[in-house]
Amino acid sequence: MLNSTDMDLEKQLSKLGREIQDFVERTVPVNRTERDFQPHCDIVESSKQFKLQIDLPGMKKEQVKITLKNRVITVSGERELYLEDGEELIRSERREGAFSRAFAIPDKADESTISATFSDGVLTITLSKKGSDNEGDAHSIPID
Repeated sequence: MLNSTDMDLEKQLSKLGREIQDFVERTVPVNRTERDFQPHCDIVESSKQFKLQIDLPGMKKEQVKITLKNRVITVSGERELYLEDGEELIRSERREGAFSRAFAIPDKADESTISATFSDGVLTITLSKKGSDNEGDAHSIPID
């Protein structure tokens, strides 16, 4: 069970992670347009596991790649919107394009237990809590 000091530290580390990601996104030159697809993600923690739930509407699992390297999970892919012959786009509110999201694995998560499922346009990546300090080469995570 976490005490208030641990929770404050976790909040500060989470805030620092967001600030670093915002800084990188502002300073790294990216060919990004207003139309780029940036999927939303929820991070859920229970007493036994961590879950990342990423909204990928209209995508298939074959269009998504998950890698793990140095305790960082990277989810990438590209969403394309298609028109049939003879169709004309009157209004467009859905985003398309390449995306990449990276998530640092908490120290108390066991990266050897990582698994992924894709259902109803939601990618769910799960890691059990145990703590593991294994680092190594990048490898792909299959999506069930």
